[in-house]
Amino acid sequence: MNEFGTKPANADLSNIGLKHPGDVYWNLEPAELIEHAVQNGEGIFASSGALAVNTGEFTGRSPKDKFCVEDAKTKGTVWWGDINLPISAENFDRLHGKLTAYLTGRDVYVKDAYACADPTYKLNLRVVAELPYSALFSSNMFLRPTAAELGSFTPEWHIICAPGFMADGPADGIRQHNFAAIDFTRKMILIGGTGYTGEIKKGIFTVLNYVLPQERKVLSMHCSANIGKSGDTAVFFGLSGTGKTTLSADPDRLLIGDDEHGWSDKGVFNFEGGCYAKCIDLSREKEPQIWDAVKFGALLENVGFHGDTTQVDFADGGKTENTRVSYPIDFIGNIAEPSMGGHPKNIFFLTCDAYGVLPPISRLTPGQAMYWFISGYTAKVAGTEAGITEPKTVFSACFGAPFLPLHPTRYADMLGEKLKKHDVRVWLVNTGWSGGAYGTGERMKLKFTRAMITAALNGQLDKVAYKEHPVFGVSAPAECPNVPNEILDPRNTWKDKNAYDAQAEKLARAFNDNFNKYKEGASPEILAAAPKAAVKA
Repeated sequence: MNEFGTKPANADLSNIGLKHPGDVYWNLEPAELIEHAVQNGEGIFASSGALAVNTGEFTGRSPKDKFCVEDAKTKGTVWWGDINLPISAENFDRLHGKLTAYLTGRDVYVKDAYACADPTYKLNLRVVAELPYSALFSSNMFLRPTAAELGSFTPEWHIICAPGFMADGPADGIRQHNFAAIDFTRKMILIGGTGYTGEIKKGIFTVLNYVLPQERKVLSMHCSANIGKSGDTAVFFGLSGTGKTTLSADPDRLLIGDDEHGWSDKGVFNFEGGCYAKCIDLSREKEPQIWDAVKFGALLENVGFHGDTTQVDFADGGKTENTRVSYPIDFIGNIAEPSMGGHPKNIFFLTCDAYGVLPPISRLTPGQAMYWFISGYTAKVAGTEAGITEPKTVFSACFGAPFLPLHPTRYADMLGEKLKKHDVRVWLVNTGWSGGAYGTGERMKLKFTRAMITAALNGQLDKVAYKEHPVFGVSAPAECPNVPNEILDPRNTWKDKNAYDAQAEKLARAFNDNFNKYKEGASPEILAAAPKAAVKA
């Protein structure tokens, strides 16, 4: 075994069971990792200079193959079910033994990094990767220690990632050959059989969603955040396709982060040191900051190219609609340094309502905010996911259900406490359809959505009249600068008002049906915020 790169003092992989690897590459610079990936035939240079790789069989996360060890620590704390699937400590140990045996004699790439920009909550990580592009992703996405910090670096959590290792499925206590398994007691994540790098990022997010609320009294959030010139912090929650990354990337505001944050008793802080943006249909006109970040040092995943060139065809979804690019956050010009802000003045819940029911912007009470937070609603439309040809209702608790180890009401209760303590304004923003459902109406214009968010941030919606929605109870403004008044009331945009009423009631029933599984742990304030759907025979 030979060792190269920047190795911390007293660093040793044998303490995680990796006793006889091949060459070990410690903390190589991004340029070195890229060189290794190209030389190994694992990627090519796109014309922009970014490294482009194919992640193989899996081009997205595999939720049915993500597991948490059930032991004395987690048995009574983890929200077990379809989201958090249990694996025994014995089966985790079996996978660990097989995984480390697989890496015997193989080269590995080690990347030391940390999560949480607020040093009070800093979580040191060591990623041990079979492939250099996995190490590059980790370098891009996590926070990067200084050279001085690396010298004495001691990891608290380990991630071992070996895409080439295939498990034996049921014989190993799992579903099939791929897996991502978290052991909260051992402080270790094992990833095998999949080259999709998002499993690394979301594994640590799951860890923080378990540790911070319980042990540090910090609300962990799947959101983006930015800061205005006056120092006001804004937070944006939203599922894929709702505009979370696009709307938080505001040239007039500094970006704190685009995906994962904590809210402590001091304010908001980023968990990460980079961005992992979807890039299907990416264009300079729509998202100039992301476009300019696709350069040397960035990692493109599963993109197509124009003909026989190395020019990326961002419209090509032949491998997947989930094409991605990861890059360090400083690839974007206007960022907050460090990635921290004060307590938010405004929070935006973004939803792409493909049914055309919800107002383009509305104000929520704290009780409604907790209800909508737990619901985590959006609707997918044709083109966002294979097999979808008409709108599909999607609910993801706290806008990030796949990454929540605790019951969603735990996070919602923390949110409600903070909203009241810091007098935060909460807005529901519909970036979806108006004048009818998908196929009949039209998608809300981005310039109108931006104008509504700007008006909310500037306090211009504080003194206007509001109208309460008869079914959902949210309050929509009667006017907004630079937005036509007629689109602010969604019912007025429909030619057939009866059809609107029927659609609104149908959506309300979907909300109520979804919320049934959370009723037991919800407070009366949250339950009172449910939509008022009529009961029909």
